[in-house]
Amino acid sequence: MDRRSFVTGSALSAFGLASAGMFAGAAMADQTAAAPVAAGTAENTVAQAGSNPAWLGEEPEIDAADIVATYQCDILIVGGAGNGGLAAAATASDLGLNFIAVDRAQSVTESREYLGAINSTYSTQVREMDGMQMLNEISRYASGKCDRDLIKLWIDNSAEVVDWIDPMLTAAGKFCSVADPGEHATGGTEYVLPVCEHSWIVPYQPPTRNDVLLERIQAQGDDIWFGYELVRLVHADGKVTGGIFKCEDGYVEIDAPYVVLATGGYPANPVMMQALQPDACRVITAASYNAFCDGSGIKCGLWAGASKQADPTPMLFDRGAVPAGVVAGYQGEGADATLPGKIFQLNIGSQPFLKVNRDGKRFANESTPYDNMLFATSMQPGGVFCQVMDANAPEDIKRFMMIGCASYTRNMMEQGMPLEDFIAMDGGAEVFVKADTLEELAEKLGFEGDAKDTFLATCDHYNTLFDAQKDDEYGKEDYRLSELRTPPFYGCWYGASLLTTLDGLNINAKMQVLAADRTPVEGLYAIGDCSGSFFDTNYPEYFPGIAAGRTVTEGRQLMMQISSDPAFAPTEKTAVKPSGEVDLSSIADGTYTGTGKGMGGDINVTIEVSGGHITVTDISPNNETQGIGGYEAIEDGTYAQQVEAAQSAQIDGVAGATVTSKAIEAAVRSALKQAAK
Repeated sequence: MDRRSFVTGSALSAFGLASAGMFAGAAMADQTAAAPVAAGTAENTVAQAGSNPAWLGEEPEIDAADIVATYQCDILIVGGAGNGGLAAAATASDLGLNFIAVDRAQSVTESREYLGAINSTYSTQVREMDGMQMLNEISRYASGKCDRDLIKLWIDNSAEVVDWIDPMLTAAGKFCSVADPGEHATGGTEYVLPVCEHSWIVPYQPPTRNDVLLERIQAQGDDIWFGYELVRLVHADGKVTGGIFKCEDGYVEIDAPYVVLATGGYPANPVMMQALQPDACRVITAASYNAFCDGSGIKCGLWAGASKQADPTPMLFDRGAVPAGVVAGYQGEGADATLPGKIFQLNIGSQPFLKVNRDGKRFANESTPYDNMLFATSMQPGGVFCQVMDANAPEDIKRFMMIGCASYTRNMMEQGMPLEDFIAMDGGAEVFVKADTLEELAEKLGFEGDAKDTFLATCDHYNTLFDAQKDDEYGKEDYRLSELRTPPFYGCWYGASLLTTLDGLNINAKMQVLAADRTPVEGLYAIGDCSGSFFDTNYPEYFPGIAAGRTVTEGRQLMMQISSDPAFAPTEKTAVKPSGEVDLSSIADGTYTGTGKGMGGDINVTIEVSGGHITVTDISPNNETQGIGGYEAIEDGTYAQQVEAAQSAQIDGVAGATVTSKAIEAAVRSALKQAAK
């Protein structure tokens, strides 16, 4: 088969009934032609004869003449700037492997510096966990619909990941803290509460875990290639041998016998969400996802012959605060649909205070895991709930002893932060309602008529449950009951805040992507949220950090697995990262504008070139977050000064504003390339 046929995917067996003229480039392997890729309606099923569901669409055709460069390596890591991709790339770099790691972003992903791990050097000092009990507990969350050997991979190797990462973070000035949830009843039944959560203090302050991993990669002579957007995989006859990427200068092909997808889930794709996550969509009000997690890697895998986990599995947090009257769910149509909430994570929403629906009625045990409460909310009018508390809330929160990221609120209360100050700091001042009486609170929360009467009656009855220290309605633990008697009273409406999805491509314990008949798609691997087979329907909330922990563990273990594979034939590194720099002596005078992707959207940088000298004339719009360094560096001219001092896109950047700095670099580089043409 010649290169051109390979690129355009002209293996006509893809859909059996397809003709060359109709379906060139729509190459899904014949073994997946009728395979279900998601539960539900026929629209969520890959049909015969190239009739893909709307959310999947048809594989794009790329003409060989449009490919401006081709590179070869042994291992191609797609999504190399995320949690799993960086772990894989750093491990590959440690092992001296010939790899290329690419990402569509312009900088590494901000990492939540938590990792779930079992029986690490740190956690065993608190309590040693039974690995087999952990395996069966996680399987219980998934109703058994999981690959137990894949889960064991995390259980058996997550401690080694902590040992590997910890010295790097320690050298960066951070230290590891392990959370001990203790042993107490929660959720109205008995859940295992393992010692699992490892945090590196101080979180979210540079250098983050991903910053440190990138530094390690670069120190060893490797790098991440930023600005490479996956368009399709190179595949034929059930075998994947590379990927094609859209870059500033056109399409680039990277060929490799091992292709690893680490591209995340699809929370940023409203079309996929509405097609594949109906229950979640009934309750989502806000989101805190990575904007690049749009399911592109999953779709490329499906086009190449992979199968997808059937059951929708969102990661939801009961913290999507909204004003009274807001209805959950997407607004608008197609890819332009948006969510109504602007507050991504009002953490106090996860505390087990009284929660009622729009009719003023209590409807569930508020002490259950996040997604359990939210799935119950999806069955209520408007898909939202109202949380109610009184002036004793800070002491109640300490007593509730919530674990995982919900413990953030408790920590703030234990440090003595006033409740209203905490709410304001968390972004909830405009939606969090305060009143001197419950009746006034009801009115401010939008309850009217019968709903108001029901709300007040519910609050009164809830006080009787507290007095009796027994919840005979839904079985909440007595220590998580609270009273509503001491003014001021507080209330707020919430839906779900969507973080990610966990129902990606089916994989086995070797991280091989599986076709519909459960056989591996040769050459294709997946790790993290773009893969499935680990979680199903629910996220195991009482295993804090397990999502990031399994992602990083999979990335590291996969590289070690490949390097020790008898079939692996390592080659010398030959691919050199394109510099992206332009020779200033060759550029034409004029005014040019380039664009980069910042935290708040596109940033345009306009430069004036005269006699080979660069002057920055404008940087706009400034939609970056006020109070963060990137916003100020645009306003006060710091970025402009850095570009003019460097006379290139290679600027120093601003501490704590990596994304904005990389966006400025990308925009300047784009403008210079226009000048060079």
